[in-house]
Amino acid sequence: MTRLYRTANKVAAFALLATAFSSCLNSKNQEQVQYDLLVEKAMIVDGTGEASYTANLLISGDSIAKIDRDTTAKYTATRTINARGLVLTPGFIDPHAHGNPLQTPELRNFLAMGVTTIFLGQDGFSPEQADLSLWMDSVTQKRPAVNVGMFVGHNTLRMLSGTKYDSVPSATNMAAMEKLLADAMESGSFGMTTGLEYNPGYYARPAELNSLAKVVGAKNGMIMSHMRNEDDKFVEASIRELLEQGKYCPVHVSHIKVVYGKGKARAQEILQLLDSARTSGTNVTADFYPYTASYTTIGILFPDWAKQPNDYSQVLKSRRNELATYLRNRVNLRNGPEATLIGSGPYKGKTLAQLSKEMNKPFEEILLDDIGPYGADGAYFIMNEALQEEFLKNPYVMICTDGSPTMSHPRSYGAFAKIIETYVVQKQLLTLPEAVRKMTGLPALTIGVYKRGLIKPGYKADILLFDPAAVKENATFDKPNQLASGFQFILVNGQVVKEGDKFSEGRMGVVLKKQ
Repeated sequence: MTRLYRTANKVAAFALLATAFSSCLNSKNQEQVQYDLLVEKAMIVDGTGEASYTANLLISGDSIAKIDRDTTAKYTATRTINARGLVLTPGFIDPHAHGNPLQTPELRNFLAMGVTTIFLGQDGFSPEQADLSLWMDSVTQKRPAVNVGMFVGHNTLRMLSGTKYDSVPSATNMAAMEKLLADAMESGSFGMTTGLEYNPGYYARPAELNSLAKVVGAKNGMIMSHMRNEDDKFVEASIRELLEQGKYCPVHVSHIKVVYGKGKARAQEILQLLDSARTSGTNVTADFYPYTASYTTIGILFPDWAKQPNDYSQVLKSRRNELATYLRNRVNLRNGPEATLIGSGPYKGKTLAQLSKEMNKPFEEILLDDIGPYGADGAYFIMNEALQEEFLKNPYVMICTDGSPTMSHPRSYGAFAKIIETYVVQKQLLTLPEAVRKMTGLPALTIGVYKRGLIKPGYKADILLFDPAAVKENATFDKPNQLASGFQFILVNGQVVKEGDKFSEGRMGVVLKKQ
């Protein structure tokens, strides 16, 4: 009996083990967890720059719950997307964007080209509110279609503090700027931007900028800079000014370019300056838009003495001939009147050369009397393609639009799509993993975006599904506001917001704050 009892126990124990083993096998093949979305058999390009792989991806709520390379495994999900033949990437992150989500919260220009996160407050200008958190709260209530992060603008700090156009701030005004900056960063700003080619930032001297950089560094932020001068003769001096601020915090060159410069060798000279700074311990990066025409206010053509705080009407009376000569020489240096395309106002869509012919007057006279320093924006065809493409290939250079929903430049609607269509598929200047890293993981790491920019469990489910060969830019200089196409599925915070050509009515973006 004892022997039979022991044998029975062994049989029972074996049966229990067999049941447990079978249960384990079954749990591998079919989990009992209910997921919100299953994306099956996607080719995942995860944002790190590493090679792609095929896997199933599962989403719960607003986050990636699981990635399983065993594509035969079975799961229970509310919805399933068959992604066979499609690439899955993180949503693109635009480190340098413009616009007002309170006025245009749909932000479809960004969404259509795969951008799920944008950073505003660029070129030294942010909302003119002493308490930036109030503006962020207003955006949260408006519920933008993409995630929005903020930088505080140096030009705005000058105006709010009372410094305005003073070359050297008073001790009181300097303290006010520092406090406004510190408060903005406590409210969730990711750092400060400068626009030193614009007023009033143009008047700032290195001592002021370095003092503010110390505040940024103390708050674990970064400085993004539209530098003082991007012309070939002055760009290195402008970079060195920024690198001085890099002693106190990470620094970043906005829309890196060399106006009038030509060739790969010239690009390498600039990149070597940045590489040397990194070797010396400075954390410096840059962003880039893939066009040879810039876009900004027409004031870029006018001298400082013809702009605020100076009275333009008095300048016309006292220095008209001098200003006309300056404008004529400036425009001709910038590839002539054919290379300036008016982007806003009554002359939108025409070059200065066309206007000169139609109005039968010199282009400088049109600038003087019909447009003025604040009468329009413009696109300026002033960059060399070979030089700019050399910047694009650098591993520390990420992609941006420098665009907005209302800007008349194709970069606003097509920049990220153009990277894939032109530089990955057609020219093969970048591999797809390299390009995706420049549009996702690199900006997320550089700016400090919490749990976004990578395909990784626990990260927010900002996700794109697309066939790279189907991605098209569509926007042109003649028709700059045409949406990009080819992104089959776009998810923001776990929700499908675009499927095929159809956008959802709900807006799923959130305001991001520095962690």
